[in-house]
Amino acid sequence: MTSNSAALDTRLRSALDRMITHGRLHAYTAPIDPDLALAGVLKKRDGGPALLFTAVAGYDVPVVGNLLCCQLNCEAAFGVDFRSIRGAVGRALAAPIPPVLVQKAPAQEHVHADDIDLQRMLPILFHTAEDAGRFITAGIVIVRDPETGVYNASYHRLQVIGPNRTAIKLDYGRHLRLAFERAKRKGVPLPVAVCIGADLALQYTAATMGSQMPESADEIAVAGGFCGRPLPVVKALTQDLLVPADTEIVLEGHILPDQTTAEGPFGEFVGYLSPAGDAPIFEITAVTHRDRPLYQVINGYSFETTMLRKYVLEASLLKVLQAAVPIVVDAEMTAGGLHRFHAVLQVRKSTAQHEGLQRNAILAAFGALKDLDLIIVVDDDIDIRNPHDVEYALATRMEASRDLFIVPAARGHEYVRVGQNGIRAKVGIDATVPVDEKARFRRCEFVDVDIDAASISSDAAMLKDYLGR
Repeated sequence: MTSNSAALDTRLRSALDRMITHGRLHAYTAPIDPDLALAGVLKKRDGGPALLFTAVAGYDVPVVGNLLCCQLNCEAAFGVDFRSIRGAVGRALAAPIPPVLVQKAPAQEHVHADDIDLQRMLPILFHTAEDAGRFITAGIVIVRDPETGVYNASYHRLQVIGPNRTAIKLDYGRHLRLAFERAKRKGVPLPVAVCIGADLALQYTAATMGSQMPESADEIAVAGGFCGRPLPVVKALTQDLLVPADTEIVLEGHILPDQTTAEGPFGEFVGYLSPAGDAPIFEITAVTHRDRPLYQVINGYSFETTMLRKYVLEASLLKVLQAAVPIVVDAEMTAGGLHRFHAVLQVRKSTAQHEGLQRNAILAAFGALKDLDLIIVVDDDIDIRNPHDVEYALATRMEASRDLFIVPAARGHEYVRVGQNGIRAKVGIDATVPVDEKARFRRCEFVDVDIDAASISSDAAMLKDYLGR
């Protein structure tokens, strides 16, 4: 993979072509049921190559899943290494590029404005047996705020409740929720478009949350900043909106201001079923799609759900930390912490005046990302992407009575059930070596030898002959 800051071709079809070239997209050709079975296969293969299901029972629309569920998939899809992906996130936030309007779009090669029946048209999955029904999970909701006119893009799950209706989960504090509340106060429906199988730049932008994506940011322009080029958009056909032109499938419609319905439960990213609750209703006025569209899915409880935000959160965290605590070199949001709750920070202390700043970095990180609950800080000789090396630092450089500290009753994520409505203690661990003792903690080194792969053999006959057996 290259490390390139030039414009990226982040269109979904281009990404899939690159994934095929790098062996990161596999075909599942056996017939499979979209009720439970398909999601079960995705879960069993979670963290591996993406899967294209070519024979979904009852449908002629292929399903693609586990798309961005691991580093290898992400690097193949974007055509650059993970550091360049993080760099693109930083570029997106710092230098957004407004979209360009086009007259024709792949997303509108086919239009259905009458007799809309989502379950007949699309292989919408039933993910787990305890879910409340079929959910659209990879849909990016595009909205223009009714007061500010700013475009927002964000992920929201949609539970199918009728031929052209879904419940839409709107968490409080999210930008789409704010736009909906403004439309509701006016007593008018809120026009939205749901993009399924969107440009990867938009997928990453939609996954960005918190202070790094203020409500004033036009997220279609931010997606343009991510890929380094204007995102092509086209006018929606039944709503006063612009939609990304290269999307596989678009659901145009509006969120009703005065109706709610029961929504959930659904298996969420923490592994638990989110509870049932009331949710607004999204009414579809048109379904548009390209020739031979792909239907993208994401399991709620999956590596992809958390991996989507990994590089976004790391880029956001480093932006804050390196400005406040310059000894911070790198950050890793770990897989075991769902790329959201745990982080390892790498620092470079070189003078006595740097001592203690590693702990400042821990506190700054808790402030930057409220969902972080455990942070380990290590020296720059520790590979923060190798869990064994991080655990080595804990085993040999951390003394619990001095180096472990607790921040009680802090705000975290409401889905973590061990907390109380989002309140729990946070843990910081300082596994760094004092600056004046670095020599005492230096690990022994071996000579770097070039190994001829041809000189190493696992030939059983040769080995047995050599051992005289």
